[in-house]
Amino acid sequence: MHSYSSKPTFEKLDDIKNKKITIMGLGLNGGGEACVRFFLKHGAFVTVTDLKTETELKTTIDNLEKDSSIDKNCLKYVLGKHELCDFENADCVIKNPGVKFEGNKFLKVAKNIETDLSLFLHFSKSPIIAVTGSKGKSSTVSAIHYILQQGGFKSFLGGNITVSPLNFLDKTDENTPVVLELSSWQLSDLCGRKLLKPKIAVITLIVPDHQNWYHSMEKYVADKKLIYADQDKDCFTVCNADDEWGKVFAQETQAQVIWYGEGKNENLINALSVPGKHMKTNVTIAALVCKLFGMNEKLILKASKTFPGIEHRLEYFHSYKNKNCTFNFYNDSASTVPESTSAALDAFENDIFLVTGGTDKECDFSSLAKNIHKAKKIFLLAGTGTDKLITLLKERKVNYSKPYDNVQSLLTELKGTLIKEAQEKYADTNVTILFSPGATSFGMFKNEFDRGNIWKHLVKQMF
Repeated sequence: MHSYSSKPTFEKLDDIKNKKITIMGLGLNGGGEACVRFFLKHGAFVTVTDLKTETELKTTIDNLEKDSSIDKNCLKYVLGKHELCDFENADCVIKNPGVKFEGNKFLKVAKNIETDLSLFLHFSKSPIIAVTGSKGKSSTVSAIHYILQQGGFKSFLGGNITVSPLNFLDKTDENTPVVLELSSWQLSDLCGRKLLKPKIAVITLIVPDHQNWYHSMEKYVADKKLIYADQDKDCFTVCNADDEWGKVFAQETQAQVIWYGEGKNENLINALSVPGKHMKTNVTIAALVCKLFGMNEKLILKASKTFPGIEHRLEYFHSYKNKNCTFNFYNDSASTVPESTSAALDAFENDIFLVTGGTDKECDFSSLAKNIHKAKKIFLLAGTGTDKLITLLKERKVNYSKPYDNVQSLLTELKGTLIKEAQEKYADTNVTILFSPGATSFGMFKNEFDRGNIWKHLVKQMF
């Protein structure tokens, strides 16, 4: 784990003026774009460099080109490659979390390295509620933000949920709670900086993830531990009582420990508008956090019951009727580990047609294979993760369709199956069509959000 200096590159915002900034990774999820705007706004000369081409980055580039509020004369693009001189000559390099520091010749020559999060945490005075974990991060931060707003707080939500906190830095002060979803990579980029001291730190369920990056659970979890590394007795760490890692975190943190899980606050939340036991857990965590933040308990319970869920997480978006049978379509594209898909299967009591599969990141698919019998039909998208799942399905003599090389061909086959099944088996019933990949999206899609949007678009088009 690389440790960064605790000395900030810029003490004051005025220090940014006329500095040469290299942004490493423009990307498509908003972080790089927010950094460009931030530095141009504060008078820097900005070089954007990305291994993706101009065509691949067109959406982000178009957004910047249309923005008349920024001085594009101070903006230069180096795309489809990196050039060493852009890193050597920069006063500061802004690192994308998805880039490893170790062995990177470009980052090695940088005078200073920051991220959008390190900049935000240095300049903002807001109380921070930070959430990390393997499963449930996005739903949990969204529920916290939703409940706080329903309670009258002017809160902001950012981080790994694809909203850079630099977008709202100038709107925050010491009375503005900021809820941050933090990936292990984002936490790793804060190591040594002494910037992250959340008033409340939450760690959701830990399962094997990103093992193609870390190659061991210990290294993966070491980054997660950074969320509470600088907390003290005036802070809170919210831990999972049902997770062995949660017990480790509770022993290590210097903050006050608050538990969630079986036997721990599980009756705090009852009725929800979104399905699934795991979603109830996420909203329970959110309710606990808001209570710790001082919100009225009656308001918390009222808001919890109306939390609508979020896009790409067990998102209901379409119905299709045939022969008095209703097929309800769900988008769970943010499921990128097998355990998430297994939990999604537990969320429904009616018959399920499951669409799953994708690219492997060295995860164990046995938990999904053990639970997949809950699906009446299984349709597979091609990928290295799918190949591992197929081996387990064959061992269990579980039937499945294909795998398919694209969503369109899969949906064509699915529609034929639905019409036939509606006539023969499912008249006058409701059936759930669940898209929950349990794997990453590399190769076939830009990312899991692109994957979910394509799924929704094609479903509405074909049904």
